[in-house]
Amino acid sequence: MKTKKYVSELNAKTTAELNAELVAAKKELFNLRFQNATNQLDNTSRIKEVRKNIARIQTVITQKERS
Repeated sequence: MKTKKYVSELNAKTTAELNAELVAAKKELFNLRFQNATNQLDNTSRIKEVRKNIARIQTVITQKERS
């Protein structure tokens, strides 16, 4: 499954790499919201996907901090 592969890739990364990916995902989400507000966004489901990816990244970061 696609999400399991993505989570396993996240688990293999270091905390610094995860933080960099988190920043990039948040920038992407901002850009998607901006495009949506100006009616330029074709695939609105991408917003939901990016939000879930941000949550996955934050979960992996928290797991790494606790262990």
